[in-house]
Amino acid sequence: MVDFAAARLNMVESQIRTNKVTDLRVIEAFEAMPREQFVEDALQGIAYVDEDLEVSPGRYLMEPMVLARLLQAVAPGPSDMVLDIGCATGYSTAVLAGLAETVVGLDKDRGMVEQANRTLNALDLDNAVVVEAPLEGGYAKQAPYNVILLQGAVSEVPAAIKEQLAEGGRLAAVVIDEAGIGRATLIQRSGNIFAARILFDAATPLLPGFEREVGFVF
Repeated sequence: MVDFAAARLNMVESQIRTNKVTDLRVIEAFEAMPREQFVEDALQGIAYVDEDLEVSPGRYLMEPMVLARLLQAVAPGPSDMVLDIGCATGYSTAVLAGLAETVVGLDKDRGMVEQANRTLNALDLDNAVVVEAPLEGGYAKQAPYNVILLQGAVSEVPAAIKEQLAEGGRLAAVVIDEAGIGRATLIQRSGNIFAARILFDAATPLLPGFEREVGFVF
């Protein structure tokens, strides 16, 4: 029988604290959230593995260390409105619920949306909800957002999503360059300017719908 509390503590101590995550609010949010409840029974024994965890074909819960460093970079505050794009079964949305005032998780898979909301309700996280919509367009209905997080790698962040940032808002994503290298990137909005800064390298699986467009070859 897996001791999930011990596994969670080990994840925090060996994966998160040792990888430049020093924000105590972020650390405490990971300590409080039972990751095993966001995966099927067959995966619960490896829920705290230090890699991206596939929860359905082509869909993953992001590696805890990468997620923690992205959260530290965007620094969700207690009064912030957050959009969590590609949240799958809702683990990242749940962690964010411990950091922000309101969290909107977004996924296009109806089954995972329903599963995520059941788990969020079971955990009494009444400041978070997951909605169903195409990922590439974000969720303008509840915009603007102080923080936007993308739960997977993208070839670029669509303008439609960046426009949903509030003034001074922060967006974090792993952006894959033309050489195929993933770079965790922080984007901050100031008026109509979106300044981007590379944070660290990350080998994160691609988020479906955000592939690089293939140009014509003559």
